[in-house]
Amino acid sequence: MGQTVFIPRELDANEPRVAASPDTVKRLAALGFDVVVETGAGTASRIPDEEFAKAGAVIGKAGDAAKADVVLKVRRPTDAELNGYKSGAAVIAIMDPYGNDAAVAALAKAGVTAFSMEFMPRITRAQPMDVLSSQANLAGYQAVVDAAAEYDRALPMMMTAAGTVPAAKAFIMGVGVAGLQAIATARRLGAVVTATDVRPAVKEQVQSLGAKFLAVEDEEFKAAETAGGYAKEMSKEYQAKQAALTAEHIAKQDIVITTALIPGRPAPKLVSAAMVASMKPGSVIVDLAVERGGNVEGAVPGKVVTTANGVKIVGHLNVPGRVAASASLLYARNLFAFLETLVDKTTKTLAIKRDDELVKATMLTDAGKVVHPAFAKAAAEPPKGQHLEPAAIPAKTMVADAAPKKAAAKKTATGKSAAKPKGIA
Repeated sequence: MGQTVFIPRELDANEPRVAASPDTVKRLAALGFDVVVETGAGTASRIPDEEFAKAGAVIGKAGDAAKADVVLKVRRPTDAELNGYKSGAAVIAIMDPYGNDAAVAALAKAGVTAFSMEFMPRITRAQPMDVLSSQANLAGYQAVVDAAAEYDRALPMMMTAAGTVPAAKAFIMGVGVAGLQAIATARRLGAVVTATDVRPAVKEQVQSLGAKFLAVEDEEFKAAETAGGYAKEMSKEYQAKQAALTAEHIAKQDIVITTALIPGRPAPKLVSAAMVASMKPGSVIVDLAVERGGNVEGAVPGKVVTTANGVKIVGHLNVPGRVAASASLLYARNLFAFLETLVDKTTKTLAIKRDDELVKATMLTDAGKVVHPAFAKAAAEPPKGQHLEPAAIPAKTMVADAAPKKAAAKKTATGKSAAKPKGIA
């Protein structure tokens, strides 16, 4: 009998995703694993038990985790789940360890070798394992769908005999994976799209999708990117100029989608209450960072808030989970791609190489200890060769808060006292 992989049903009521698909079950079996899927694990992702069984899995119960050598999950296991795992089992999931020291300690105490998939290094070899990208891509898509559902008008321009319906104006703040997909989706739906980011490299990407790029493109902007492609914190002077430009722009928008989420930090504030108050009744803001404090002042996790001036602020939780059937298929492939690297192809058994760069980047606990240098207090410095994500920019303002004073904004962006920044949309 081979080693066992167990896929449980997620206990969080807000988590409809599952960590396997019929396709990955077949692939796991081909690697030499016996696969056990807890009954009902895929129901919310439109994968009935019968589909897993046809792919070669045994449909089991939660208690089967006690025999598993590998546990594949979406979210970090609870203490109750950990009590049912055998010591030494490899547990692979989105661990969300920042600010959850007690939960990380519990993983170590349980004796499991825990891997945090969101720490996967962004290198060519690891692209098929990049859960942040696969899930953010769907979040960007769903953000536009949610905005369209709340917006009580058509998005594309429609020319009819009775008159013309103007196209909706959509503004995407933050042009990472989620932002790029939001731009593409909004464009497909017919909206007029603009986008902003403090990294100059994304301007060409924005324009390639048919959107206009909005930024104060001075000398500081041209240097506003780290070697790893991450945003640098901008000076207060730049923040003020960008804030004025952004505030004026937001007042004219029908839909605003914010995507700035920094691992391990509260989300940076991008949209102030004054900016929200400047928008037209019926406008919609979707905050994709609401789980980390939100980019938008007034956003409430899990709620759609309507402000006094009739603006809807959408704060849905677990946005990728709102398209669980698609999200689960991608996430399952991410997990399989990583687990495959941990298997000895000759013996068809789990053989974790602790000096592998993927293992070093993602291993959170091992042999009863917290081993990731970002969380192990004993590790004053990361081991030589250890991959660490670049330090995130401080949780201040990427696009600084500013009251939408149109006159002041206009003067800052285009007035005679300052040269007009290049490339402003």
